[in-house]
Amino acid sequence: MYRRPRDEPKDAGKAMAQRTMLFDRRKLTARTAREFATETLTQWGCGERLDDIRLCTSELVTNALLHGAPTDDAILVRVGLHDGQVYVEVHDSGDGMPEQRAAQATSVNGRGLLLVSAIADDWGVATSEVPGKRVWASFKVPTRSPC
Repeated sequence: MYRRPRDEPKDAGKAMAQRTMLFDRRKLTARTAREFATETLTQWGCGERLDDIRLCTSELVTNALLHGAPTDDAILVRVGLHDGQVYVEVHDSGDGMPEQRAAQATSVNGRGLLLVSAIADDWGVATSEVPGKRVWASFKVPTRSPC
């Protein structure tokens, strides 16, 4: 079985459909990014796995806001569709690299990438050409789906 490199979603650069939006750092940014992903996938007629994609989008954006983007920077969210896969990328200008960690049972946070790892079919992180990084998650969608 073909396994794509962990630093990039399969064929992300050759998306059949793609939308990108820049978000300022605000309290409602994660919600607005979820709405952007939902609206995009709905326009494409791709309702399969919408809840999974919304949750992972929210977690990736929240991580970028809390740990990635400096206070005065924006984050970029890209949603793409190619060959039976939906992918979500979150770009920020921070230099730290996220890593999945085990949260303590009593912790109220620290489970974002654990959730992404459990829900998405694949995820990864890579440096970008400009300062910062992109964190992505990909989701296989049924071929019978209209998307």
